Amino acid sequence: MLVMEFKAVLQEPQKLAINEAIRTARFVRNKVLRYWMDNRGTGKKELYRYNTQIREEFEFVKDLNSHACQASVENVERAIKRFFDNCKNKIPGKKGYPRFKKHSRSVEYKQSGWKLSPDKKSIKFTDKKGIGKVKLKGNWDLWRFEQKLIKRVRIVQKADGYYVQFCVKVDNSEPLEATGFTVGLDVGLKEFYTDSDGYSEPNPRFYKKGEKRAIFYQRRVSRKKKGSANRKKAINRLGRTHLKISRQREEHAKRLARCVIRSNDLVAYEDLRVKNLVKNHCLAKSINDAGWYQFREWLEYFGQKFGRITVAVNPAYTSQNCSSCGEVVKKSLSTRTHACKCGCRLDRDHNAAKNILTRALGTVGHTETYQNAWGDLSSTLPGSGLVEQDGSVSQESPAF
Repeated sequence: MLVMEFKAVLQEPQKLAINEAIRTARFVRNKVLRYWMDNRGTGKKELYRYNTQIREEFEFVKDLNSHACQASVENVERAIKRFFDNCKNKIPGKKGYPRFKKHSRSVEYKQSGWKLSPDKKSIKFTDKKGIGKVKLKGNWDLWRFEQKLIKRVRIVQKADGYYVQFCVKVDNSEPLEATGFTVGLDVGLKEFYTDSDGYSEPNPRFYKKGEKRAIFYQRRVSRKKKGSANRKKAINRLGRTHLKISRQREEHAKRLARCVIRSNDLVAYEDLRVKNLVKNHCLAKSINDAGWYQFREWLEYFGQKFGRITVAVNPAYTSQNCSSCGEVVKKSLSTRTHACKCGCRLDRDHNAAKNILTRALGTVGHTETYQNAWGDLSSTLPGSGLVEQDGSVSQESPAF
């Protein structure tokens, strides 16, 4: 699957119509979830039947395309399934019980309720919400694909405007010739990552660079009267500041992951639990700013796309063990140099990267990742020394 995103050029009445469609989709989702909570044991068919009852009862719901309402039911169904899977697998902590949505920013259509123009530069939404014809602004070659290959169309509201996303069912794989190289990666805060060859990629620290501007706009929000138009404008400006930082971080992770995957046949990395790491309040901001998990997601995505092997290894003792003799050399987090009695003297992260690669090469087999319509991955479950992974990835942006 390939997701293509275009900026939507809209008039003010169209923005209001899109907001109404988003609120309606959220209303259907919450009503169906409430029905499931009140009637435990109800299955998929009962949820869809109740969706039909909602459309008959509320006229504003009937104005939204029926397949868009079904997409809201599918969201509830996925949330329920995820909750029961987490309970069945006995994952630690909260199991993700389905919750009501107070705010949402998207509405999703299936293969009806919209029609592309012949030149594929605009799209017309044909339901009774009144969105009408929307001009698309972007660099993707959407005209190369037949309309029947487009399985989903989603309208997304962001801080800097509205976007239209197309999910196209195409084979996006690009097998590459073997390079004969393997690499292990150790991510960190001082350097973004250090590989097993000794190369270190500097950490850009995008949030730290833009933090002053974010604080400035946050203070402006605090000074405005609640409910006023000026407060809404200040909130939007703050949102655009954070959106810029988020995009910078994602594009950086994407660019590095693509280069690493194209240059190596096997890429090994740590299976870090970032959720647990950020419990250290002294390092939480820096860990979130680094974007390790985004980097891992893109490694897995490009590994599948280019036919490369990606392996996540258990990070336990990769920094303490000597990569030359295997001896345990205890060191604190502030100790940046690994010095072993065998004569091996390396940078701490370089030593860890070599251990990560050694563990990955010692495993047997590699389970392919599975990608669903919107890019969710259930990633690799390799052999010994590895632990289970699970994550999601956004598809490529127009930059690629």
